[in-house]
Amino acid sequence: MIPTEGYFDIKRMKHCPWKPGLLFCIICLFSLCLQNGWPEASNRNYWRSKGNVTVLLWHWPYGHPYSLEGDVCWDFYKIADCKLVDKRSFFPSANVVVFHNRELKDGTQKLPTELQRPQGQRWAWMSLESPAHNGNLQKFANIFNLTISYRRDADVSIPYGELLPSELGGNLVNDSHINKTSLVCWVVSNYMNHYKRTQVYRELRATVPINVYGRWNKKLLSSADLLPTISRCYFYLAFENSQAKDYITEKLWYNAYKGGAVPVVLGPPISDYKAVAPDHSFIHVDDFASVQELGKHLQRLAKDRKRYEEYFKWKQNQRVKVYRDWRERLCKICLQYNYLPQHKIYSDLEAWDKAYS
Repeated sequence: MIPTEGYFDIKRMKHCPWKPGLLFCIICLFSLCLQNGWPEASNRNYWRSKGNVTVLLWHWPYGHPYSLEGDVCWDFYKIADCKLVDKRSFFPSANVVVFHNRELKDGTQKLPTELQRPQGQRWAWMSLESPAHNGNLQKFANIFNLTISYRRDADVSIPYGELLPSELGGNLVNDSHINKTSLVCWVVSNYMNHYKRTQVYRELRATVPINVYGRWNKKLLSSADLLPTISRCYFYLAFENSQAKDYITEKLWYNAYKGGAVPVVLGPPISDYKAVAPDHSFIHVDDFASVQELGKHLQRLAKDRKRYEEYFKWKQNQRVKVYRDWRERLCKICLQYNYLPQHKIYSDLEAWDKAYS
């Protein structure tokens, strides 16, 4: 059946004495709307961008540039209408200008506050560091319009990793015990006595053997050897250097999950892990009354094949996506651009960064 609501009844128009003039007006109005857009839609968020969104990266994170040749966002990530540039000559036409915090903190880069900011242009503060390593942000009050961070409540969230539906399916957990030769392993380079993870490690090694690798004890692993080494361990210490909201890094997503070891996690509260990680896929330090109890639990679990394999059941229908390319992170801005607040400004970026709940 052809719907009639909202359409003109041609039969009734046969009896309308002024139908030629009415029809002519309708045709003219429709033509104008096609050329200029529907008047009432101009104020809607999803009509704000007509064509490319230009994202200007003011400086590359850690001084390591990537190629921006071609239509990067479309060619690599199938994100349309997104122009990613790093030439500062694009400043007058850029919709978003992104500043990576590390270089601002170190003083190797500075904000172009001397330039006249075009109307509607938004400045974005970007960091994947925990608050403890972001420095003093009070000087950035009332400057930035957007935050780009691993935090789930950032304007543009760029996590270290995330879960996606698995394309394989089937039973992928039967080999979880194969080639396991070590109970616990840990890869660490930044070993500081005042870190909580250092204190937990010292207590845990008194209960169970721990194989440690990394720059700290001069047992470096190449990128090719990292995952095979972790795969031979029942458990991997995915210990973050800071306990901060949503701060869950590649230690969980890449080292543990990709390496095929059950992660023992230390970082934000268990609720933050449960919000993003697979169910029953990790062991949180805070779940135990003492580190000694944690160590005993790991020993018992390694001997119980059935219980141990339950930590890998999530792989039957889920897989991990790890983000490493800054271009992919920056292209995500365009996916959310039309839904971002138009007039937001961070009057106290320091307070936002250090917020824990």
